[in-house]
Amino acid sequence: MTDRYAVFGHPIAHSKSPLIHAAFARQTGQDMTYEAILAPKDGFADSVAQFVAAGGRGANVTVPFKEQAFALANRLSPRAERAGAVNTLTFDGGGIRGDNTDGAGLMADLTRNLHCALAGKRILLLGAGGAARGVIEPLLEQAPAALVIANRTISRAQELAGLFGRGVAACGFDGLDAPFDLIINATAASLAGELPPLSPRVFAAGALAYDMMYGRDTPFLGFARAHGAATADGLGMLVEQAAEAFYLWRGVRPDTAPVIANLRQDRLEGESLAAPPLRGLRT
Repeated sequence: MTDRYAVFGHPIAHSKSPLIHAAFARQTGQDMTYEAILAPKDGFADSVAQFVAAGGRGANVTVPFKEQAFALANRLSPRAERAGAVNTLTFDGGGIRGDNTDGAGLMADLTRNLHCALAGKRILLLGAGGAARGVIEPLLEQAPAALVIANRTISRAQELAGLFGRGVAACGFDGLDAPFDLIINATAASLAGELPPLSPRVFAAGALAYDMMYGRDTPFLGFARAHGAATADGLGMLVEQAAEAFYLWRGVRPDTAPVIANLRQDRLEGESLAAPPLRGLRT
């Protein structure tokens, strides 16, 4: 019987995860399907239960359900437990296992695909929700000189910084006045076509601005380019975190490079799958 997988989100129509996992399945010879499911904002748990009852084997979780997925899982991986957010669910005889592959996906994209060394760098993380939670520990493991979390509601940034310690700082957007080498947008602003209220002084000379959003040239990326930063969208992270989830489910690790290249090529041919992938970054 063909195994079923899915991604849950709200919105979800923009998701390229079904294309990515279909490519992984063809590449590795796995008998599986993968679909996108729009879950009601107040009905995530019920939607997951219906999918499991229909034979679902695993699922990815995106905005705004990552913290709800954390609460839903009855077993957690160490990285999901540290993050307080889950983006990958596995359904088995033991119930629901939650994991978080966002950090692994971001690190693979930054360090392997974009050749961006993080040791000794000043990093600014915008946002304090589930997307941000999943990447803090992996960022700290890269030994940056500083990691600052900025959020509209400063108390949420402070709470998140306190969970990780290790010198993580927190502030509101109006407290940002220092330059950073890497600025990561993990807010939901790009989904709404909005720009976080940033000072242009956050972009150090040679800085990289990275938006976790993919599928459009976001106001954040445009603002960063206008102030001299190199830019990268989140398509590489999406593919890399998907590969990590695929490995958890199927026990085989797909080759991400051709999948990323194909999605980029589709964009160049007019499908607009992603914002301009990389501008001005020296590799």
